[in-house]
Amino acid sequence: MVGELLAREGDALRYRYDFGDNWEIRLTVDAVGAREPGARYPRCVAGGRAGPPEDCGGLPGYEELLKARANPRTKAAKDLLRWAGPGWDPERFEIAAINKALAGLSAPRRLQ
Repeated sequence: MVGELLAREGDALRYRYDFGDNWEIRLTVDAVGAREPGARYPRCVAGGRAGPPEDCGGLPGYEELLKARANPRTKAAKDLLRWAGPGWDPERFEIAAINKALAGLSAPRRLQ
């Protein structure tokens, strides 16, 4: 369970996702607050930016997508952005969707 691996301030976890694109992710506990009665755990309380689209080509492919978004004039840039989809926004952070996914990892529990 996530809470057993990342329980104290400073605890960290590193893992590799999608061995083809070779994403390396590091999660670090910045702070541990008091448990809130009725709250579901684990949960995300803050964050920033969206994750990269699946199968975008790792960091080099993601950088190309960001360049295309900043300057979408060329055919190649337009093709990349069409591939990413009309709703792709690297700045969007959807905390509700993240917490919904976290709730599905294990049987979330409520504190009484």
